[in-house]
Amino acid sequence: MKTCPIRLPHLGCRRAVLLVLLALVIMFQAVPALGIVYTCHVYPVVARVLSSLSSLVPFAMGDVFIALSVAWVVCYPLVAVIARRRKAGPTLLRVGEYLLWVYVWFYAAWGLNYCQPGIFSRLHMRPAEADTVAFRAFAERYADSLNATYTPVRGGAVRDVARREIHEGYRRLDHMGVNRPFGPRVCDKTMVFSRLSSMAGVTGSMGPFFCEMTINADVPLHAYPATCAHEYAHQLGVANEGEANFYSYLVCTRATDRAVRFSGYYLILFHVLHNVRALLGEAACQDYLRRLRPEVVSLARADQRYWQARRCPLIDDVQTFLFDLYLRGNRVQGGTRSYSGVVAIIMAWESKDKLKKTNSDR
Repeated sequence: MKTCPIRLPHLGCRRAVLLVLLALVIMFQAVPALGIVYTCHVYPVVARVLSSLSSLVPFAMGDVFIALSVAWVVCYPLVAVIARRRKAGPTLLRVGEYLLWVYVWFYAAWGLNYCQPGIFSRLHMRPAEADTVAFRAFAERYADSLNATYTPVRGGAVRDVARREIHEGYRRLDHMGVNRPFGPRVCDKTMVFSRLSSMAGVTGSMGPFFCEMTINADVPLHAYPATCAHEYAHQLGVANEGEANFYSYLVCTRATDRAVRFSGYYLILFHVLHNVRALLGEAACQDYLRRLRPEVVSLARADQRYWQARRCPLIDDVQTFLFDLYLRGNRVQGGTRSYSGVVAIIMAWESKDKLKKTNSDR
């Protein structure tokens, strides 16, 4: 009895498919109009499929995939060339092809969200101009809201409450430049390498390969809601860090639960302090700190000590440098400084909202 051998696809066919996919990725990156098509129509389908599959696994598949990929890229050439005495050329070619497949997968599964128009264009807002009077008024309103919502956060139940509030909050953000939730609930996972992430100052991440949002196990309870809402914005197709902070702020500060609201306001505290110092001066910054509740200031200082004790300066510097290159490579203006853009976005949004209410009252 003869058996029919299983024929594998020819390498030329596989590489042809890879070239076609690369061409599509480059085309979407080059044509701005295609960015919004991807985010609004293609990505929701991809995300729904990937997140449904990854939700069946209790651990962060993306973390494991990245770790195994790095190990293979480093170890395979050494084993193939030194131990098995294979030629270096074909070996490196195979590694290069694998990295191209990862590149395509990254952009097809999530990365092309970087190509959509910025939030000012999506929400038809004008960027807030540098105005010390307007900023001082904003900072004072913000301090009052932060003080009013302060509440000690204790007990793990805050996570379940936050997930419900965040999911409902994003469902209500209709026509706000962000996709509606794909699934019935917020499903976050704990980072596999939380200790290493803490050394680099990373509190959460969006796993693009399997559409997973992950939270560092070291994140304190009071910061969990805002961190979760930030990563959920990424999962819904928001790539820019400042924009993700804005949506997190918007969703959390509109929540019914006080602990979630406080987390949303507290999220931007250090960004506000940075802008107070830069625009109003050091003396004004010290006065501003005295305006805040002592409990809030104590919490902020405790958080600084908490994360500083876990950070490794070398790993932190390397991660910051690489992440800055990553953001600039995806055309995020300012690199890691895009985090600070959240204050400008909130002020622009408040100005637009105020103008809208004024026009409706006429």
